[in-house]
Amino acid sequence: MTDLYARHRRVLPDWLALYYDDPIEISHGEGRYVWDSAGRRYLDFFGGILTTLTAHALPEVTKAVSEQAARIIHSSTLYLNRPMVELAERVAQVSGIPDARVFFTTSGTEANDTALLLATTYRRSNTLLAMRNSYHGRSFSAIGITGNRAWSPTSLSPLQTLYVHGGVRTRGPFAHLDDRAFIDACVADLKDLLGHTRPPAALIAEPVQGVGGFTSPPDGLYAAFRQVLRDHGILWIADEVQTGWGRTGDHFWGWQAHARSGPPDIVTFAKGIGNGMSVGGVIARAEIMNCLDAQSISTFGGTQVTMAAALANLAYLLEHDLQGNARRVGGLLIERLRAVGAQLPGVREVRGRGLMIGVELVRPGTDEADPQALAAVLEAAREGGLLIGKGGGHDTSALRITPPLSLTVAEAEEGAALLEHALRSTY
Repeated sequence: MTDLYARHRRVLPDWLALYYDDPIEISHGEGRYVWDSAGRRYLDFFGGILTTLTAHALPEVTKAVSEQAARIIHSSTLYLNRPMVELAERVAQVSGIPDARVFFTTSGTEANDTALLLATTYRRSNTLLAMRNSYHGRSFSAIGITGNRAWSPTSLSPLQTLYVHGGVRTRGPFAHLDDRAFIDACVADLKDLLGHTRPPAALIAEPVQGVGGFTSPPDGLYAAFRQVLRDHGILWIADEVQTGWGRTGDHFWGWQAHARSGPPDIVTFAKGIGNGMSVGGVIARAEIMNCLDAQSISTFGGTQVTMAAALANLAYLLEHDLQGNARRVGGLLIERLRAVGAQLPGVREVRGRGLMIGVELVRPGTDEADPQALAAVLEAAREGGLLIGKGGGHDTSALRITPPLSLTVAEAEEGAALLEHALRSTY
């Protein structure tokens, strides 16, 4: 492992983040577990940053990949592609967007780039609204709309971005308000902001902020925003890269918590749909998707082998009601972690829905973020056999917990016990 780490450091960028003081190499996985190259088994509560949506080495997906790879792996979008058409039909059907068109990419970053291209072209404006504490990818344009300083290496951008209140419920100037008053204050802030600028092209928002530490507004905030946006002709882009496909349990899409306003104009997705394969995409009404007046292709977006994987994964997800499992098992896990957190002075909040759970850590007796404790808990959890993630904004430190949606009750209890031990060993 030491040799591989040294080789990594010699040829890869210094800014390419690695977890743990002694980084691990994951060699294989099965179900909700993975093994490192030394043979150590871990319960995976992060799923490759939410990419392993159903299970590691899911037989239905590995079979689909193997069979498709034996025929043809890739031909580009210059040729008809049956798996791509079939998956686009399924995605359009479950999207909730009328007359939907689907474009496939290789990542969530690329999906958000495409959504920005569509919105700015359709609206003929390079001004964007985004949420504070947000994250939308690592490309130049995606960084330009990211409201999280830790993931924003440059202030240069082709876009003018204006940041809106509301993505973080329990911090900021409106945190003391009840949910209704919080929404009203955020809407008033949005209206005031729009009074000072030319009409933006779109608002892009994660229904639950992922890298930001799994924070979210009260249900209904984006529906209230939508009424204001419509008055100005502004589009709504829902970034579902982390929240889509039933992960939040209560809904198939995160935007459905704000559904009284109807579906977004554009939805972006990635990560879990491919169950580890590189799949992203954009869903939009035909008039928006078709607004580009130049030709385009995607060399690797929608390859036959990734589409076959996503088709098998989506079918398994729906046929086995993994959204329902996320709601049931996730609900138990959240309550178990809240009971633990209530006993520890360093746990400020356990939040989330379904199998998308954040545990915010602070210095005991304060409201200040505690990145040192966060790192210590991450290390202690790994030592105990549990892999978890981390996130947060400029003033927060949060553990991120996102197991595959097939997690069992017994595995949830096992993971909760391991995390409790890691937290108690730190505080």
